[in-house]
Amino acid sequence: MRLRLRDMLTVLAFTVTGCATHVEKAPSSLLIPPQWRNHVGPSSPVEASWWRAFNDPLLNQLVEQSLRHNTDILIARSRVDQFRAQLRAAQGDNYPTLDAGAAVTRARTLSAATGVPGDNTVYQGLLQANYDVDLWGARSSSINAAKASLAAQQAAASAAELTVVTSVASGYLSLCALDEQLRVTEATLASRENSLKLAQRQYQTGYTSRLEWVQAASEYQAAKAQIPQLQHQITTQENALSILVGMNPREIARSAGFDTILPQQLPTVLPSELLQRRPDIAQAQRELLAADETLQSSKAKLLPSLNLTASGTLQSSVLHQLAENPFRLWSVGGSVLAPLLNREALTAQVDVSMAGRNQALYRYESVVRQAFSEVNNDIDAISRTRQQLDELEKQQAIVTDALRIAHNRYQNGYASYLDELDAQRTLFSTQLSVVQLKNSLLLAQVDLYRALGGGWQP
Repeated sequence: MRLRLRDMLTVLAFTVTGCATHVEKAPSSLLIPPQWRNHVGPSSPVEASWWRAFNDPLLNQLVEQSLRHNTDILIARSRVDQFRAQLRAAQGDNYPTLDAGAAVTRARTLSAATGVPGDNTVYQGLLQANYDVDLWGARSSSINAAKASLAAQQAAASAAELTVVTSVASGYLSLCALDEQLRVTEATLASRENSLKLAQRQYQTGYTSRLEWVQAASEYQAAKAQIPQLQHQITTQENALSILVGMNPREIARSAGFDTILPQQLPTVLPSELLQRRPDIAQAQRELLAADETLQSSKAKLLPSLNLTASGTLQSSVLHQLAENPFRLWSVGGSVLAPLLNREALTAQVDVSMAGRNQALYRYESVVRQAFSEVNNDIDAISRTRQQLDELEKQQAIVTDALRIAHNRYQNGYASYLDELDAQRTLFSTQLSVVQLKNSLLLAQVDLYRALGGGWQP
């Protein structure tokens, strides 16, 4: 009984696949939480240009410039081009190869009959085709792996854009907060200068002691010493923002008032949206798919391969007659090759691919869990910081009124200057804390945009 070709290959495959791999496939252990811990967060459609929610045209301009010129984004996009070319190369390997060649030979030989030497020229043309039949899907798995790797790099480019935009928005808001701290410090300095002049007049007239004048001078110098530090922080922040948007260090244009930048409100949430919006989750998922396809390709290489070849040769002693004659020499054939001596290396490659696939699975699960943790942390930070900011603003109003009363009592001689100094210190510290806390609230919202992979439409 004669077996068909595929039946013979199947029998041979079972014969040569005796070596088993040593790395076991890791099962998935990812559980998606049904809701956020505190039941808040965005559920409305994704908004890619989430930074526009702050209604600051200068921030919008900086972000758009960073998307065009930031070097990290440009590197990520170039890497996408690289993987796109690798995909074309993998797809090109799926087609038959066709090689053409030409040769000319000039030789002197001796005649066997007369012994007289003679010169002759031989022209040759060669055409050879070769094709490896993808019986077990090794090449198709490699192509699928290349497609998944390309998708992973595209997601990585989106992740780079999200990271840069988040950094630009955070840096811009922090710069505006530093401007506000400088404004508060300069206003406090002007107020303490007036208090210092008042204390000096009262000391010179003998109404108060020199101690109150010296204390007023000390508080004035303490406020004045903070201004160079804030100016240095502003310069450093401007330089960092300049690098992010692809410029040399320079001054950054920004809004005049920090009070015009308002925190956003959060609607109700659906946690499944997170898996569709975060680019790093999409990247990890595509890398897992690529690892699965690479594993399938490595397993397929353990099986026999079928190679088909065809070749033809033209030969003539006259060049112009080379293309006029049919192929004088030709061959068509096929071969079945099964790995025997190198099976240990191929089996080890399967183990390598399996280990890589398991690592990709663990990375994917880690990224997803980390994403849910980041969103929960940011939502809680926004809620707690907003509560703290509300209480601190109430304290600021109370301390402002306390300073007014202390100043009037001191000016009318009903209290010492120590009461006014204490009220000044408390108000100054509270005002700076309000600015810093509001900036922390805005930065927590920016980080929530990053954790969700985008914003939400109102």
